[in-house]
Amino acid sequence: ALRGRRDGQNLDTLGNQVGSELNSATLDPRIIQYLQQSSDYSMHGMNSSGDPFQMRNFSDASQHGDREAIRKAYLETLLIQQKQQYELPLLSKSGLLNHGSFGSQPYDLGMPHSGKQIANSSLPSLGSGNPLFENERISHINSMMRSSMGGSGNSWHADIGNNMETRFASSLLDEFKNNKAKPFELSDITDHVVQFSTDQYGSRFIQQKLETASVEEKTKIFPEIIPHARALMTDVFGNYVIQKFFEHGTDSQRKELANQLTGHVLPLSLQMYGCRVIQKALEVVDVDQQSQMVSELSGAIMKCVRDQNGNHVIQKCIECVPQDRIQFIISSFYGQVVALSTHPYGCRVIQRVLEHCDDLNTQEIIMDEIMQSVCTLAQDQYGNYVIQHILEYGKPHERTIVISKLAGQIVKMSQQKFASNVIEKCLAFGSPEERQILVNEMLGTSDENEPLQAMMKDPFGNYVVQKVLETCDDQSLELILSRIKVHLNALKRYTYGKHIVSRVEKLITTGERRIGLLA
Repeated sequence: ALRGRRDGQNLDTLGNQVGSELNSATLDPRIIQYLQQSSDYSMHGMNSSGDPFQMRNFSDASQHGDREAIRKAYLETLLIQQKQQYELPLLSKSGLLNHGSFGSQPYDLGMPHSGKQIANSSLPSLGSGNPLFENERISHINSMMRSSMGGSGNSWHADIGNNMETRFASSLLDEFKNNKAKPFELSDITDHVVQFSTDQYGSRFIQQKLETASVEEKTKIFPEIIPHARALMTDVFGNYVIQKFFEHGTDSQRKELANQLTGHVLPLSLQMYGCRVIQKALEVVDVDQQSQMVSELSGAIMKCVRDQNGNHVIQKCIECVPQDRIQFIISSFYGQVVALSTHPYGCRVIQRVLEHCDDLNTQEIIMDEIMQSVCTLAQDQYGNYVIQHILEYGKPHERTIVISKLAGQIVKMSQQKFASNVIEKCLAFGSPEERQILVNEMLGTSDENEPLQAMMKDPFGNYVVQKVLETCDDQSLELILSRIKVHLNALKRYTYGKHIVSRVEKLITTGERRIGLLA
């Protein structure tokens, strides 16, 4: 009985060590509960007055022994994993991992994985000294765990066992990474496609081969991809393989992959890697499939726009899908254009609308909302990009309206961090007449040049002055240069003055050459 108690305590110590050392591991709560229950059973059985017959409290003493063996073996397995992690910290992962896939079963226990399977003969031998034996032992452990935790009726339990066996079996991936001299083809990785897809180097290999692969080669490996397609879509390396199949696969393969997206477009759009797959699919599938995909975003447009991943999907919808199929997306922006333009992701979406939506009614509605808030948007850290976009790519009459809205505030705007960029765009893309209006405002009405002097001393305004020198006509250039020279010595008194003076002197020299003042 004493020996049994010590065994139980030692096992608990082992479990605590695993828990403290695997601080980055996130085990499934059901596994933790199972291990804790095993510990409770052990200590309860051994602390009953030292009477081994108290084990009759359990339905089967031998079953309890199995639980202890399972628990101990499982914890030892975790320690093996931890040993590998510290000994091989630079190796990438392999095996099918689940990175928050949507609509699919979990494929991983959540343990950190060094990327080298136990079957690799280059690893130090553990336990029996035979790494192949470790594979068999782990497989046996998983089989026992599935039986002990409820048999095959629970798909989660079954997936744990099946995936553990898969993850520790891909010695081909190790051979691929360790044997650079041996040439590999897609046909060589049959039955290992998923493991290669979720490995950094394996994924890159598949991507490169798919670009030039024959239909027969693609057809040979595609059946291995489909059952795990959604899990691969959210995998850090697997998503690139799915994208390549969308790009280089056959029409039927593209269609089959697109069918895998059905019912999962929204959650994938909000996921870091899944959103890339959705974007690629929108680029290559036919219009009907595009329509099916975007329809799943209905009711969540603003959520996607404001999401760091989803906004890219909305942008791609605007770029690639005919407007009559996404009018419900565009309509959701009405009345919120200014709010979206001042959002870090929304401002990108509004710029895509300005670029790609040719419908006159849509253009008028969006532009009217922007024009009512030009000065506000010009000074906003994100809104200024929308105004700059109009100045650079908009229609001439739209550019004229923007400049007229800013007129009278040019000096003030030039000294503002974000609006100064807008003023530079006005100078760069405005008509000669519009540029002259801006220059006259900077020069002021007197000979004291107060506005120009203030701008030259300003950390943002001085860039606008430089842009003036680059863009104005020769007559204005001569006048501006003569006024700038008067203030050069005064500029040197400012902490950043020398930097500004240096730039301005170079511009003066360039400008004087341009107007022929130097022989």
